[in-house]
Amino acid sequence: MSSNNFAVADQSSESFPNYAPKIHDSYIEGYEPSSLNAGHSSLERSSTWIGMGLLLSALVGIGIIIWVAATSLWGQGVTVAEYNLNLYLWIGIVIAAVLGAAGFGLIYYGRRNYREYRKTTGRSN
Repeated sequence: MSSNNFAVADQSSESFPNYAPKIHDSYIEGYEPSSLNAGHSSLERSSTWIGMGLLLSALVGIGIIIWVAATSLWGQGVTVAEYNLNLYLWIGIVIAAVLGAAGFGLIYYGRRNYREYRKTTGRSN
């Protein structure tokens, strides 16, 4: 049995648009925002910078892989102790893969506002 009291709003079936203004709504036509002071800038996000730091840290693993390759090609030298090159190779691969994947993931996450801005406005900057 339905109620005939229409004074009470049925909030479950109503929807209200989001009237919150976006920063790019106030841009003048033809204005190209600089990357540092724009509201959608990836340079303002700490996840972008942490991701870049992790990506640069992945170079340690790549350096270990290069060292293992050079040591296996030209030998370990006379005064150097014997190394387990397979162990060092896997350590380098794991370091490079984990830090590289985490770095790329954080950079992708940090640029989410810029991707939304490009999708919303159709601009490239």
